Parts: sequence; structure tokens; C-alpha cells
Amino acid sequence: MSIERGYDPREFALVAFWRSGGLHACELAEALAIPTVMIPARPGALSAFGILVSDVVKDYSRTVLWRLEGVGSQAALVKLEKEFRKLEAAAGKEFRAEGWHGRLEYERSLDLRYRGQGYELNVPAAANVTARVLATQFHDEHQRRYGYHHAGREIELVTLRLRARLRTAQTGSTRAKGCRTDNARKASSCAKPVERAAVFFHDKAVNTRYLNGRTGSGPRMTGPAVITEYSATTVIPRGKKYWMDGAENL
Repeated sequence: MSIERGYDPREFALVAFWRSGGLHACELAEALAIPTVMIPARPGALSAFGILVSDVVKDYSRTVLWRLEGVGSQAALVKLEKEFRKLEAAAGKEFRAEGWHGRLEYERSLDLRYRGQGYELNVPAAANVTARVLATQFHDEHQRRYGYHHAGREIELVTLRLRARLRTAQTGSTRAKGCRTDNARKASSCAKPVERAAVFFHDKAVNTRYLNGRTGSGPRMTGPAVITEYSATTVIPRGKKYWMDGAENL
């Protein structure tokens, strides 16, 4: 899916979370030639935390099926603006009905295609955008996605899209300060070796370090290692280097 969209996995990092994401992350990244894996702090709660700090976003659309060349006239631009204003009015009404307060931000875009195509590509549409700019954006995106474009072919405007966004106040994550003890569990959250034991990697037993929690930021260490914490377990194969940064990401 990433390659189909024009993205090379080798240029990205793999973020693994939830309870078992860290069990398979290193081998999956190696299979895709992804150079770096990141296990965020408190991975089992990452989705819940993300919901709390995410913006409120709603998407709206309207199908029009216009010739892009016709959008260049002043009358067509006024018509285009009018349709976007209708979508903005619908968004504002829906946000108010749900009890949201604050200034909405709008992102406009258009679904374009070559005439006769059965699929569209989405390009941004700033206020008072011209047909020539839209055509250039579409050709560039088609070239990036599929490796070719048709400079002289007629382009159709299929769908108007509006994304309404209400920014949420960001909440900083709390960082651990040294060792601490949970009185209810009588267990320290400090990272420390629990034991060394044989762990099977590809049908071969390997002497492996077990860690209870994450190590503090410092020099890089080398696997194999198994890191257990309250919400997740991470497996680091032999030869892989690992460390924790200042935000407690592994």
C-alpha cells in the first residue's frame, strides 16, 4: 500500500505500539528494509492518549463533475467558492450541534482525473486557485504516484472536499524522574535486568537479557534482549542496537 502511494518504506521509521507490536517490529522492519523502529513510551496506552490530544476533524464533500478548463473563468471561480462556502456552513452547524467551541480551520481540496479515467487524485485547493495551478499540481501528483502523466489530456474536476479541524490543546507527557515505586504493587518501575535466559530466535537458543522496564537514556546497547513493561513486551534480536531517548521512546 505504501509503495502504491509512491512512498519508499526504506525512507521511514516503523512505529510499533499496543501490547504485542514490539514483539514483531524488528523482524518486520528488517523484511521491509526499514532502518529504524520506535516503540513509544507506554505503548499499550498510546491509542487512548492519542484520542485525548487529537484534533476534532470532520470531512465533507460534494460531487460536481466539471471540466477543469472551465474553472478558469471568473464565474466558475465564484461558483466554486460558493460550493465551498456551503460545505463550511454545514461543518459549522454540525460542530455547534455537537457542542464544540472554538475557531474552525478549513482545508480545501479537489479530486481530479483525466477524462475517461475511473479513479481520481486529490490535490489541495487554496482560495482563488487557478485552473492552471490545479492542472500542474495534478500532473505532478500523477507523475509521482504512477510514474507518468499526460500533459495535454483533458482534466475533470469530480469532487470538492472540505476538511474542518478544531485544534485540541496539547497535553505534555510526563517523564519518569529516576526510580519510583508503586506502593500498591510494591514494585519499582526502574529498568533493571531481571535475568538472563535462553530465548529461541529462528529455532536457535540464544542467551538473552531480560529487562523489567526501560533503561534510562545513555549509550546504545546491543541485543538480544526482551524488555517487559506494564503494557507491552518488546523483543530485540541479536545484533540490533537499542536505546531510550529523552522522551522515553525506545
